[in-house]
Amino acid sequence: MQQDFWLERWQRGETGFHQGRANPWLVSQLPALSLSPGGHVFVPLCGKAHDLQFLAASGYRVTGVELSPLAVEAFFREQQRVPEVTPAGGLTLYSDGSLRIFCGDFFALDAARLGPVDAVFDRAALVALPPAMRTAYAAHLAHLATAGSRGLLVSFDYPQPEMNGPPFSVPQAEIRALFGNHFDIAALGREDILDAEPRFRERGLTRLTETCWLLQRR
Repeated sequence: MQQDFWLERWQRGETGFHQGRANPWLVSQLPALSLSPGGHVFVPLCGKAHDLQFLAASGYRVTGVELSPLAVEAFFREQQRVPEVTPAGGLTLYSDGSLRIFCGDFFALDAARLGPVDAVFDRAALVALPPAMRTAYAAHLAHLATAGSRGLLVSFDYPQPEMNGPPFSVPQAEIRALFGNHFDIAALGREDILDAEPRFRERGLTRLTETCWLLQRR
């Protein structure tokens, strides 16, 4: 799955993955991140998620990274923010106060430019990636996550042959294999969401479970 796939989806407006509110797991499990006021939260592959504004409004510094400039510009426009736009080592940085989004390749963002982070929130990054890309993603996320930082990771589990991703099924065993070398992992909650997501039933799914994981960088 190449970058053009996602750029074209934003160009065509095929953004069914976008949620029109802050993610419920983020809202309910935010205390698990043990953030201090002004703490720094990193949101990979953020799109134009309302999660960014929710975190900023909750008093935290927020940094996202997103491939599509259409998504980044839509976020600031819809949130009625006017960002400063500057080049940033092969990426483009959009910043407004305590909220920043790097536009470009996730793998081009390094820890020095990102700065120390206190928490990570991944609602739609890992599940957007096919198996061949997940190991590299998990390794780079571990590189960017500061020792001692915590993260919330949302995953889907369903019979993969029943539906082509994205979003992809990433079952518990794979979560632990991907992140276990660098993070302590615990499941915070798990829900059967197929009835609440009829579009996935229409695509052929017979089972769909969503899990929120707590990760702590060693």
